[in-house]
Amino acid sequence: MNSISVRALLIRGMLAGLVAGVLALVVAYFLGESRVDAAIALEEAHSHDHGGGEELVSRTMQSTAGLATGVLVFGVAIGGIAALVFCYALGRIGRFGPRATAALIALGALLTVYVVPFLKYPANPPAVGNPDTIGQRTALFFLMVALSVLLAVAAVILGKRLAPRLGNWNATIAAAVGYVVVIGCAYAFLPSFNEVGKDFPAALLWEFRLATLAVQATLWTTFGLVFGYLTERLLVPAPDTVVAGGGTASRTADAVG
Repeated sequence: MNSISVRALLIRGMLAGLVAGVLALVVAYFLGESRVDAAIALEEAHSHDHGGGEELVSRTMQSTAGLATGVLVFGVAIGGIAALVFCYALGRIGRFGPRATAALIALGALLTVYVVPFLKYPANPPAVGNPDTIGQRTALFFLMVALSVLLAVAAVILGKRLAPRLGNWNATIAAAVGYVVVIGCAYAFLPSFNEVGKDFPAALLWEFRLATLAVQATLWTTFGLVFGYLTERLLVPAPDTVVAGGGTASRTADAVG
């Protein structure tokens, strides 16, 4: 993998991240924003402070330009990072082609970066959670992300080292079990928070959390598909096609009169 290929893959990763961000933005707007508005309405209905100052950023701006900026920038950023991971992983995690490697990276990122931390510290809408613990909850969430990613990397390394003795299948199972056990210990020993008010609708909370999960699933699934397609076109030589007279020509070659 030379510097030219890395640069080309980085550009394609950021482009795929942008496409994924656009689709994730659509999901976030149509599935998530209505739940956020409902939660804000509940928060305002139960608030005893009616003398708050004017909002620095309006709710309309938050749900449109603000949301778009955040999701698209995040998509481009994770696309670039995932492309660099792809450059290292291709050919090192098994005999997978570019599309399969991109799909595995996207699936692994979805699980380790979001799903595993989400199961311990799920997303909360407005009106849920104690403002005094928001700093602690945020720090613990990112700690869970770091643990999940590092343990996933360790599991991949362990699986590769066990493969010559146990075989690929058994080594993969052993590494996955080790990951689950250690993550389970982290779940057990890290503090938990149950700050959902009794009067907050359970259905709204569930729908909000499902919406956040749908956004991440859309983002990573789209990235894996688009980036896999782009990398395959870049890295896999075009097959020769048979031409009249028994000769061959690349499908990418221009026709010559």
